[in-house]
Amino acid sequence: MMHEPSSRTYTWYSTVPGFFLQDDPTTDSEGFDFTTANFGLISREYDTDPSFDPERKKTQWQRFEDKVSSLNQESGDKVQYKVLFMGRHGEGYHNVAESFYGTKAWDCYWSLKDGNDEMTWADAHLTPAGIEQALKAHAFWASLLADQYIPAPESYYTSPLTRCLDTANHTFSGLALPKDRPFVPVIKELFREAIGIHTCDRRSSKTFIAQRYPDWHFESQFAESDPLWKADLREGNRAMDERSKAALDSVFENDQNTWISISSHSGEIGSLLRGAYYVLNSLRLSFLPFGLGTGQVIPVLVKAETLDGTAPKFSGSPGTTPSACMAPPTS
Repeated sequence: MMHEPSSRTYTWYSTVPGFFLQDDPTTDSEGFDFTTANFGLISREYDTDPSFDPERKKTQWQRFEDKVSSLNQESGDKVQYKVLFMGRHGEGYHNVAESFYGTKAWDCYWSLKDGNDEMTWADAHLTPAGIEQALKAHAFWASLLADQYIPAPESYYTSPLTRCLDTANHTFSGLALPKDRPFVPVIKELFREAIGIHTCDRRSSKTFIAQRYPDWHFESQFAESDPLWKADLREGNRAMDERSKAALDSVFENDQNTWISISSHSGEIGSLLRGAYYVLNSLRLSFLPFGLGTGQVIPVLVKAETLDGTAPKFSGSPGTTPSACMAPPTS
């Protein structure tokens, strides 16, 4: 069934090009490292610089912050801008297993299991390498906060899967953050990886998460057990994009902050960047998806417009069933 919103208005999301290298089709996402590229922020002048920084003493991030503030001040009631820092979790044990067995064998056999004799990948935890990737992000944030005066996130959201919770914790805990911008994440169900079949994408219980991170917040009506994961059906692009739209709608409708951190997954970030109808639509990201390696982070300037009429329909497959292998493949 296609998505048919009944509202007479809807939100159209678009990325605003010209501020980050990841908007440029010539940027190679495979070789992109946010720690050597200043998060991809382009060194350039803005039309707001003459009034904000006439003596040219401010950093690029300070001038970009002023530019975004100006966009929001001039946007009117039906338009808002947010900067989303979208970070993929560090390497997890499921990533190691998929690399070892190969994607074909992983998809049809091993991903359906909780683990093997050497490791567990159900709700996969970070490997030591994954922890190091998150600590690398921590050091980079510390440097930019101290030297470049980058705006710290005002709000933090994370997928409920352990690898994202732990990545966010290693990345942001202990940073010298402004007192009015503390690191207190909201655990949000819909910012998770493609749901179903793969046990690495089945989340742990609310009780387990609360014991691990007792000071963090759950979004309202967060269920004790995973209400979305199914062993016999995996989300297709259409269902995932519908979920991504709902997650973005929730943030943009209920969070007045501009600078947002989202700790998530390659598949979910890909859905947000896919540009399918009203999920972060832009030519660059619609036709040349910007893939993120484990532990990588990219910021995106997002424009959200409230439009009159009926929202476009989603397209694509709603889901897939597992293709089982008869015997454990080894390659």
